[in-house]
Amino acid sequence: MLAKRILPCLDVKAGRVVKGVNFVNLRDAGDPVELAQIYNQAGADELVFLDITATHEDRDIIYDVVHRTAEQVFIPLTVGGGIQSLDTIKKLLRAGADKVSINSTAVRDPEFLNRASDRFGNQCIVVAIDARRRLDPNASGQPNPGGPNPGEPNPGGPNPGWDVYVRGGRENTGLDAVAWAKEVAQRGAGELLITSMDADGTQAGYDLELTRSIAEQVQIPVIASGGAGCCEHIEAALTTGRAEAALLASLLHYGDLSVAEIKRHLAEHQVPVRPV
Repeated sequence: MLAKRILPCLDVKAGRVVKGVNFVNLRDAGDPVELAQIYNQAGADELVFLDITATHEDRDIIYDVVHRTAEQVFIPLTVGGGIQSLDTIKKLLRAGADKVSINSTAVRDPEFLNRASDRFGNQCIVVAIDARRRLDPNASGQPNPGGPNPGEPNPGGPNPGWDVYVRGGRENTGLDAVAWAKEVAQRGAGELLITSMDADGTQAGYDLELTRSIAEQVQIPVIASGGAGCCEHIEAALTTGRAEAALLASLLHYGDLSVAEIKRHLAEHQVPVRPV
């Protein structure tokens, strides 16, 4: 069995790492280059760098920060935010990225994924899907990312699915997240980064139902993102949620857990991981 991966995520705004709750109320978490170096030395398997306002501000990604970050890490680096052309992908790969994460552009022009995969190979094309649970009009309860227990449905009624959001979570596309995941996998994505907007930053647990629903429909690795609050949540995402990797931000940035502590817990519970 392949080792499961732990991926620290650097959400970057104006050259600084930030973290919020449900994609808003951002607060500073440090310098991206310094944090990248720390996680590289701490035993992280890969690193994800997302310029979270590049698309919303309609600008190119900050190549200089990407380059300085790549110089400090010797593990795979995925970079995303504002990628709108094959030339941008080429520049990012030259700046030191190993993979690129594409979100809004894929929705606007799905054929872009085919072109990117054909030119650069699907091994470096990650499609990010920001998903929010739809309200069930027949339900009495409020939406709950994980239900009463992690991964359980909302007690208010049956889960009506998830919508795909773009432009940093600002725009609902109306696309169904599971159907969209199947399409991008067919178009050449090599990996999927699935973020639950409902769970993001809450530390209440991943949306296991979302992650599992997608992982069961595609033949490519799925990265779970949004909601980790403890080692048990990460373990659940990699087992019940059927994810191949877990993305982490605030838990690591603010020192609540270390990569070593997470991997120790996983190993003790028979989840295969690469030793620190």
